[in-house]
Amino acid sequence: MSGLDSERTRMAGVLTLLAEAYPEAKTALVFRDPFQLLVAVMLSARTTDAQVNQVTADLFAHYLTAADLARADVAAVERLIARVGLFRNKARHLVETARILSERYGGQVPEERTALMTLPGVGYKTAGVVVGVFFGQPVCPVDTHVFRVTHRLGLACAADPVRVEEELCAIIPEGERMAAHHRLITHGRAVCPARAPRCAECALLPLCPYPADHVKEVKYR
Repeated sequence: MSGLDSERTRMAGVLTLLAEAYPEAKTALVFRDPFQLLVAVMLSARTTDAQVNQVTADLFAHYLTAADLARADVAAVERLIARVGLFRNKARHLVETARILSERYGGQVPEERTALMTLPGVGYKTAGVVVGVFFGQPVCPVDTHVFRVTHRLGLACAADPVRVEEELCAIIPEGERMAAHHRLITHGRAVCPARAPRCAECALLPLCPYPADHVKEVKYR
């Protein structure tokens, strides 16, 4: 068996255990359309999903569509989202992104990851979440939880999240990638946090080298 085949086999075992542990795992962000999802994911950096949901409830009560937000005063948006991290930068990015969506895309969110990444404040991970969650594309966006858990499992080794996604997509079947994304995030939050992971209660313990080999970890960036 080749090295890649071996990794695919071990990944399949991890996916089975994750599916048993978190069968209903999905995004915790609340949204009704791709524009609202894009806004929520843009706001989620350095902020909990619960906090984002509180903020977007207020934000969407004032600005329901891209056209509405495109006409907004940045200072007014800042006041509405002041509870999230980096709110000033995010407010500016949100208004500018809404303007571009209105002028260039008729208020619609493009389905292409590369097109999304041309929008202010939208990086590779954010674009991946939007195209994966709403448009069903076979991606596996890598946030800090996915990065940490897959490195501890020895299923990824790159220091760049973009490269980590490429590594994961090579060993996860297309139809299982977004489910894996959600389950890895859930596992990272619930059992495998950055500090004091609860290895003794981990469903992945039989397949994880981390408890026996606490090497210096690669940090998400």
